[in-house]
Amino acid sequence: MTSVILKRGRDESLRRFHPWIFSGAVDAVEGSPYEGETVAVLACDRSCLGFGHYQKGSIAVRILSFNRDFIPSDDGRMPLAFWEDRIGKALSMRRALGLPSSATDCYRLVHGEGDSLPGLIVDVYGDVAVLQAHSAGMYLSVDLVSEALMRCSAGLLKAVYNKSSATAPHKAGLDLCDGYVTAYEGQDEGTVKENGNQFYVNWASGQKTGFFLDQRDNRELVGAYARGRNVLNLFCYTGGFSVYALNNGAASVTSVDSSQTAVDMLRRNVELNICQASGSVGRHDAVCADALDYLRDTEAGKFDLMVVDPPAFAKHRDVLDNALRAYRRLNASAIGRIAPGGLLFTYSCSQAVDRRAFELAVFSAAAQTGRSVRILRRLTQPADHPVSIYHPEGDYLKGLMLYVE
Repeated sequence: MTSVILKRGRDESLRRFHPWIFSGAVDAVEGSPYEGETVAVLACDRSCLGFGHYQKGSIAVRILSFNRDFIPSDDGRMPLAFWEDRIGKALSMRRALGLPSSATDCYRLVHGEGDSLPGLIVDVYGDVAVLQAHSAGMYLSVDLVSEALMRCSAGLLKAVYNKSSATAPHKAGLDLCDGYVTAYEGQDEGTVKENGNQFYVNWASGQKTGFFLDQRDNRELVGAYARGRNVLNLFCYTGGFSVYALNNGAASVTSVDSSQTAVDMLRRNVELNICQASGSVGRHDAVCADALDYLRDTEAGKFDLMVVDPPAFAKHRDVLDNALRAYRRLNASAIGRIAPGGLLFTYSCSQAVDRRAFELAVFSAAAQTGRSVRILRRLTQPADHPVSIYHPEGDYLKGLMLYVE
């Protein structure tokens, strides 16, 4: 079969089970692999170290298996039994976490390297699974992934939606197209529950897979501190933090996003939760505006709880410096305007920005304001977004809960 042979001494990370082979570690390629083909990875002595998806670029191979339990088929793909094994284990872990439950029926089922399936994301919304392939190999395996999802779910799922056109590599010559992989007669939108809160999710037109499931625990934390406070939710998208704050007795909530489509869905989500938070519509203000511009024009002291959850400022390291400047500018503005005794929840979802760099950016922002700022909690992603101990890069969501005097 097609093989990738590593340079001498460049197999150490692989022997420690890190799932990425960088192009600089490759000495030779035997055969002519197509992008997405499953190849054998060999050490310089030709011992087999594992099998993974081949792709042109800085990451040449993403490892799927470190042993010979599953061997690629003649078509260069892993067999159905492999996908059933991996997805079955991922589902078992979510069940151990109590997902799904009567209070939460939306969650992440597959989290890439954290579930030994690098390049694959699967989110579940009720009875619909939405997958995103971030590699050519995963995109070419969508049919097998979908079949394994349906088999392993034992009736839990009714459909699988492939939403990979924006995530799969465009230069790999793939026929990128979103749509249902399985037969489905339902709508592209559904109502889901998260910790008892209700949300409309449109997996076809919404960002990512439709909802930001990685903030579930952090939304609950904001709700726990929202009672009686005036809340500002910046980069609110469809209002996850806003609904939690309203349902937990916030005095008022102002939600700001630059997307009118997101703001319209936000209003629907607030209305959906009126029964839980009596009079919540009157205590909520939805604003379509640039978040930083709105913050600059905000009267100092108007809000005593702020959520700053911007999109990824750095999707790769080439723009890291610009991203850190943006985090400093944004957080300095928020820290400077929050009321004395206010709580600030600030986040970065940029994988290229590590936790130390993010905290240093927030430290610099606080120093600019001259205010006394204390870290109350360090925040991260929930347990259904696991991080492989061998792949610390999977710890992508970083957050701080700050007290500003």
